[in-house]
Amino acid sequence: MNYINNYFFDFLFSLGNLPILPERILVIGLTTVVITDLFNKGRNTILLYRFSLISMLISIVAVLGQWKIYPIYVAFGDFTISNFSYIFRFLLLIRSLLSVLLSVDYIRCSKVVLVEFLFFVSTAGLGGMVLCWGNDLITLYVALELSSLSSCFLSGHTKKDIRSNEATTKFLLMGGASSSSLSYGFSLLHGISGGQFQLDKTADELLLNQHLIVIFISIAFITAGTAFKLSLVPFHQWTPDVYEGVSPTPVVAFFSVTSKVAAPALFTRLFGLIFPHFSNEWHMVIGLLATSSMILGNLIAVTQISMKRMLAYPSISQIGYIMIGVLAADPENGYASMITHTFIYILMNLGTFARTTSFGLRTGTDNIRDYAGLYMKDPVLTFSPVLCSPSLGGIPPPSGFFGKLYLFWHGWKAGLYPSVLVALITSVISIYYYLKIIKLMFTGKNGRSDASTTYIQNPLVSPSISKSSIEIAIIICALASILSGILIDPIIGITRNTLF
Repeated sequence: MNYINNYFFDFLFSLGNLPILPERILVIGLTTVVITDLFNKGRNTILLYRFSLISMLISIVAVLGQWKIYPIYVAFGDFTISNFSYIFRFLLLIRSLLSVLLSVDYIRCSKVVLVEFLFFVSTAGLGGMVLCWGNDLITLYVALELSSLSSCFLSGHTKKDIRSNEATTKFLLMGGASSSSLSYGFSLLHGISGGQFQLDKTADELLLNQHLIVIFISIAFITAGTAFKLSLVPFHQWTPDVYEGVSPTPVVAFFSVTSKVAAPALFTRLFGLIFPHFSNEWHMVIGLLATSSMILGNLIAVTQISMKRMLAYPSISQIGYIMIGVLAADPENGYASMITHTFIYILMNLGTFARTTSFGLRTGTDNIRDYAGLYMKDPVLTFSPVLCSPSLGGIPPPSGFFGKLYLFWHGWKAGLYPSVLVALITSVISIYYYLKIIKLMFTGKNGRSDASTTYIQNPLVSPSISKSSIEIAIIICALASILSGILIDPIIGITRNTLF
């Protein structure tokens, strides 16, 4: 008996020492979902949904467990496990879990294939997790393409929708152009570093290299490639078109948080590990792009009449805020301000999209004017926007205020005065269009006919299916938005010690 117990504990310890155990669990869960669907022939969709959620929950537990086993920084050759990688892998898993939770009812109601949706969500999350610890250029590029192509295929999930197909085509073409730019920058790095692929060795070779023009050209191409993934101005054109064109609202919610987690992780690791000695040059460029994103995103959002398109432009401005945290990193706080704001943003944005998903299922529209008087029709549905939308705008006391306060304060201490001033002004602008929607839900009246203002049955929706998972996602995001503001100090403490 003692032998069995010792063997069992040794087996658990060996599992805990597998650096990429969470990714392996996700692959096993993904394989289980696909095989189960083959045998069930798409009949038992709830079983697929549960398998996917369970695998993600186990992966989250594995990440948190390994966080206690390994020290802050451990190198394993082709990949590097650090405090930074643990945090972003955790954020990606939380994002995937909440995305599936708010999506499953919509996918089932729309009567499209659930297993494909779960497959692409999991593979996109898997690629993003590899971006957090990959230590060579090839691994990072393959992981980025895995995440990007999965997201692209996900945007075309509703194959019979013409607008969705158009959005997918735009996404694929522009994504291919950005990947070409990134691969060309990587090839230049590989050449001038003497054939090195690992990030730390490439950085060492660049320090001794005299071909500064080639290095700057490489920085320019890598910046252009990653700026597309980040949706930074002027590489943002795909974002509003894809958001509006993709018919499943949960897919749009998935896009809105994926580019704010995986892409910043890739950008931070690339530029923080390869180009630390050229920080003055790329800091200036990224500062200009971030400032432009904050201005353009918030100003154009004011004029939108589609809810999905309106949420697309604030996502462009949000990445500008996040880049302030990247530029303001220091040895004492690391990337704490950027990570804290990103974590809070995930909860706030998914909570807002959960409301949009539920409203779209019930009415078949995403026009902002159709939200008029929503409180009188469904008070519960207004719960999420009342808590999450002001938090997105940075209104106290929700957590978004504290996240932005710490982010701007950290940026001010780092000397990013123009960017912080622009961020403060544009945050005030964002408060206007968020409060406008809340005011419309409580006091607004729609001038249309009664057929447009009352709840109608969406032709894609099966009336027998409840919306319990969406309501659970709304409650989780709304409550987490409040609690993260109360626990802001512990969150900031955890996210320190993240500098490379």
